[in-house]
Amino acid sequence: METMSGFLVFMSLFSCLVSGFSLQNLPITSFEEGYTQLFGDKNLIVHKDGKSVRLTLDERTGSGFASNDLYLHGFFSASIKLPSDYSAGVVVAFYMSNGDMYEKNHDEIDFEFLGNIRGKEWRIQTNIYGNGSTHLGREERYNLWFDPTDDFHQYSILWSASHIIFYVDNVPIREVKRTASMGGDFPSKPMSLYTTIWDGSKWATNGGKYGVNYKYAPYIARFSDLVLHGCAVDPIEQFPKCDEGAAEDIRSMQEITPSQRGKMDIFRRKHMTYSYCYDRTRYNVALPECVVNPAEARRLRVYDPVTFGGIPRRHRNGKHRSKRSRIDGTESI
Repeated sequence: METMSGFLVFMSLFSCLVSGFSLQNLPITSFEEGYTQLFGDKNLIVHKDGKSVRLTLDERTGSGFASNDLYLHGFFSASIKLPSDYSAGVVVAFYMSNGDMYEKNHDEIDFEFLGNIRGKEWRIQTNIYGNGSTHLGREERYNLWFDPTDDFHQYSILWSASHIIFYVDNVPIREVKRTASMGGDFPSKPMSLYTTIWDGSKWATNGGKYGVNYKYAPYIARFSDLVLHGCAVDPIEQFPKCDEGAAEDIRSMQEITPSQRGKMDIFRRKHMTYSYCYDRTRYNVALPECVVNPAEARRLRVYDPVTFGGIPRRHRNGKHRSKRSRIDGTESI
């Protein structure tokens, strides 16, 4: 075990050297410097250090905050600790959007954390929209290899002109490459960063089967290590200006190293439970940017033959269920 641990540490350091970038070197942005409260009144509390924030959902309201600046590309990150115990219907979101500026053709890049009933695990959902393409869902959904309510874990978004990469604890879990076939569906307009907690009872847990139970309120999500490392856009001139070194870091980070790609492959094989590219009940033909991986297709088809195999649903509650795989110690990410 000590040998394997040492090897993983070496590979992590090697990855940073190859990519020329380390998350530990990125500047942490204080709340006062980088953010503004969106809603929630006293349900948002900034800690004395000025760099940690607590968001609460209760019977009255949820809460949230947004970046002061718009950004056109960058690296955006937060360490998050999610509410524990019964959390069905609760949604914690860490995302980028320009919906307040472009009502009918907005862009969006989403990390959504979906609560669950007692004894069941939180799920992560990622999604992107470009140019108002909300009629096309590009969701992926995953379980995690840890309990996100026990401690803080880092969730990050890299957005460049050609790539979007989602990270969990510095492990890339999803890569979206811009293709000609996507056209304007790839997010391309300046966006703000948003962080919220809210009541998603109508859809978040089993399609709305389980809603928020305020007997367990308040639901508290904690945030720290907030990173806004990108190209801020002047709201009047609409011209992006990168922080010192940001443009170089963005170019470096969009190249996933072989070590990172290996970890991403392990994560997706063990923990991805849904991908729009394989959803045959939703799309007869996969969207043009999808690169179908036969191994992924087979695994998801076994997990849910109705959704991923196009089999007609015969019974109302006939959806196939199987236990998901977990990290078992033979492979690490």
